[in-house]
Amino acid sequence: MSEKSFAVFDSDSHVVESPDVWERYLDPEYQTLGRHALWREEGRYGAYLKVNGRMFRDTRSANIPRHAIWRPGMSWADVGALDPDTRHTATEGASDPLARLADMDAMGVDQTFLYPTWFAEGFHLVEDPDVAWALARAYNDWIADFCAVAPDRLFAAAMLPLQNLDFAIAELRRVSGLACFRGAFLRPMFLEGRYFTHPVYEPLWAAIESLGLTLAVHPTAGLWNPEWTSHGPFTEKVKNRLTTRAPMMATAGGPGAGGGGGDAMAFQSGPGIGHPIAEILSPWLDNHMFVAATLIGFAVMQRHPEMKVVMAHGKASWMEEVIEKMEASTRTLPLSQAYAVRTDPEVMWDEGRVLLGFDAEERLVRKLPDTFAEKVVWGSRYPHHDTTSAWDAIDALRKSDIAEDTIARMLGGNAAAQFEVELSQKV
Repeated sequence: MSEKSFAVFDSDSHVVESPDVWERYLDPEYQTLGRHALWREEGRYGAYLKVNGRMFRDTRSANIPRHAIWRPGMSWADVGALDPDTRHTATEGASDPLARLADMDAMGVDQTFLYPTWFAEGFHLVEDPDVAWALARAYNDWIADFCAVAPDRLFAAAMLPLQNLDFAIAELRRVSGLACFRGAFLRPMFLEGRYFTHPVYEPLWAAIESLGLTLAVHPTAGLWNPEWTSHGPFTEKVKNRLTTRAPMMATAGGPGAGGGGGDAMAFQSGPGIGHPIAEILSPWLDNHMFVAATLIGFAVMQRHPEMKVVMAHGKASWMEEVIEKMEASTRTLPLSQAYAVRTDPEVMWDEGRVLLGFDAEERLVRKLPDTFAEKVVWGSRYPHHDTTSAWDAIDALRKSDIAEDTIARMLGGNAAAQFEVELSQKV
């Protein structure tokens, strides 16, 4: 294990919502409606996410909870070698703050910013605005108590009931008075058939900017969501059709024959890929769309220059390509739209207050530290199956001959400034 002389702030870690959110924190009059609107069921022989009364069943092994399977000391090879026929328990630190702190110590993490898991997947899809507000209050009160166990180490993104902007801004103002909330969660997706480029969200950007909170944008795979919401469901739809198929001749009337006479070509399906690919592709696609369309294309950054944004869980390297293409488009395409878009997005990006999440495995960030050093925040993704520790990140950056003060900025200083948290080294 490495040593460090600086504080590490983990900008992308997760909690897994406890049933207490619904059973203890949700207003009694909403407990039945809340479980109908959003609920996660973990069974011995299967699991599902329920949204608006509709069940989206998991297609992977119920024995391996990949959203909360990693523990300190595990490698990705260890996770991949888990026996799918054996029941594996979820990581205790996903839902218990004391266990979480012990895992943070082992990972070399001093402070962390917490995102939801099942609320991230399903909350924006809840249809009833009143129930959504009640669920948001319940989650925010639960995570506030979670963080209260170590208020100098645990910080959180607040859930906002975007189904009604009056409710959302009221909740935003309520949580802004609580020290643990350093950001407001947003999943880049279509909500009620419209994207975040819609002018209805203008009061949201203004409120976040004025309250000094950070817009915490975090995509999810969307494996349990309808296809139209984001890239993930469509990606899985394509994956499920990428089967190995061997052609065979079928004669009229025989197995696989067509309705007409004569010979027909049929196909025999074989095994598919066997694992989701949405987790590979959809996070950076969703983040790419949000930045290109909302922040730059619809000039949210220009109209709200003091709004702070973190784009989590999507790699950081794609941003250079977005900027390059946006610059070409804004200069060469005749545009007629509601907002005037500057023709120098690269300069605008440098002036903006948007930071990108990166992980220990991101090679381009290590190769171009001068480009990314001031624009990235590190995230572990704990306790997901692809978690890396701070020690992994430190070792990778040091092997790339990056200066120690630059590593300190990338792993802690940038995040502390963005979330307005005082860095405090514990381990």
